[in-house]
Amino acid sequence: MIDEQEFILKLRQEKHRLNEVLDSFKNLNLLVIGDLTLDEFLTGEVERLSREAPVLILRHEDTNQIPGGGANAVYNLAKLGANIRVAGYVGNDIQGDALLKIFESAHIDTRGIIKDYSRPTVTKTRIAGHARQSVTQQIVRVDRKSDALPSEELQLELSDYIEGQLYHVDGVVCSDYGDGVFTQPIIKSSLNHHLVVVDTQKDLQRFSGATLFTPNLPEAELAVGYAINDEASVLSAGKDLLAKTQAKYMLITRGEEGMSLFSYQDNQLRVEHIPAFNRTDVFDVTGAGDTVVAALSLALCSGATPWEAAVLGNLAASIVVRVFGTATTSIEEMKEALNIYLEEN
Repeated sequence: MIDEQEFILKLRQEKHRLNEVLDSFKNLNLLVIGDLTLDEFLTGEVERLSREAPVLILRHEDTNQIPGGGANAVYNLAKLGANIRVAGYVGNDIQGDALLKIFESAHIDTRGIIKDYSRPTVTKTRIAGHARQSVTQQIVRVDRKSDALPSEELQLELSDYIEGQLYHVDGVVCSDYGDGVFTQPIIKSSLNHHLVVVDTQKDLQRFSGATLFTPNLPEAELAVGYAINDEASVLSAGKDLLAKTQAKYMLITRGEEGMSLFSYQDNQLRVEHIPAFNRTDVFDVTGAGDTVVAALSLALCSGATPWEAAVLGNLAASIVVRVFGTATTSIEEMKEALNIYLEEN
């Protein structure tokens, strides 16, 4: 399906252009609308079993808090050098304050983050432990969240903020993790920009008319209702998803099989397959989709072709999957990774 030698040849020809696109990221302004999550990691050494119950007692060593969910997409975009404005909700709690502090330290504009006094900040706390001279392993995860939607008043407040930003940004990214941000007023306002990239886990047609969608393979299968396991089913899925969403472009991310980009040109289905840059040094794919969305969105906003944007998204993801946990990359790392890939191939 993918002729890697042709891809490498094209990549060599486009290397200078791709570096120019990367250099342009710092001049861009993006609005990110998303379900904002705080990922919390508590680690400690196992001291003994408790007398109260057959459970481990950990001596606390470290607590690390990083952006998760849609907040990870926000953070990835900021780390790639762009000027980022974020729209979403946090609770009136220490977790929400921690997330705001992380964003502000990365020079992210947080004026569009609304405090919801009726719902907590979505927080995923992973507790991990280790014995002496052993690896650290996760023991349990505790999630804080509410299934209730924000009040109509808060929805309208967020919608008004989004509408007020659309003329001041080069593009909009919607990062939907299903935690209540994307109600109908928010979706309607989001789609009023001419360039909208959507990363959603289900019900893609809610964002009908967006510029580009980035479903992974399981999300694409859920959307079309059948397995995607060969060339014919990949092509069918791309065609069906374009029809369902009325999008200009559909990018299906396929793990070690790379990516497939679909669009219509002169009423003909156009398919471009992009191989994975990194198939061997994959340690953790957590948050890699957010990294794809970040690099791809910035590239599109800079005027790159969808193929160029998808290549840069793929390149960025190949870097962060080498690291355990959610991670970000930088322009310098991406340029270096591109050089190394071309040298090795």
